[in-house]
Amino acid sequence: MPKNTFYNLSDEKKTRIFDAALQEFSKRSFSASSLNQIIKNAGIPKGSFYQYFDNKEDLYLCFLEYASKENAELLSNFKGMEPDVDVFETVMNETREFHEKGKIMPKYIEVAMLMAVDNSEFILKIRKSSTDRYVKMVERDKERGLIKPEVDSELVINMISAFSYNEYFRNGSDKERYLKNLSNALKIIKDGIKNTEITKE
Repeated sequence: MPKNTFYNLSDEKKTRIFDAALQEFSKRSFSASSLNQIIKNAGIPKGSFYQYFDNKEDLYLCFLEYASKENAELLSNFKGMEPDVDVFETVMNETREFHEKGKIMPKYIEVAMLMAVDNSEFILKIRKSSTDRYVKMVERDKERGLIKPEVDSELVINMISAFSYNEYFRNGSDKERYLKNLSNALKIIKDGIKNTEITKE
């Protein structure tokens, strides 16, 4: 995470650094991105950068935290965060909200999509953290009797993620079509793993 010297910077300078990071990370995957280009776009000396961050990984984590705080403000009041909503509705609602956010900050969606195709060890760890959150939701729904207990929770989330990303690359420019196809895919998966014994009662 950032060094104390970063937190002592003015808000204007912090924003300039994050804007430069967003510009680069929305064009190239983390692995392919250029730290020198970020430093150049931020208008800071290279030596100053290392007074704020240890390396590019440090900056990326800080950038994600900054972006997640913005998203958290947007997602804090919508239905997908309610405890009685199942994992499928949560995924659908969060995807809708993410795309609404994308209308205002489209580069954030590009960052997320580039993260999905970057298989570096650093990014894989970040993706696993996100995946684990949804796996826990599947486990919760199994405990609630909504999903068959023998279902592989991680496999379910991997199936959803794979379809979501592939569909985005095919139809991401047509948001309504993308969301419709994702909704249909979620219904197919949900119907295949729901606990029918509980449902019949």
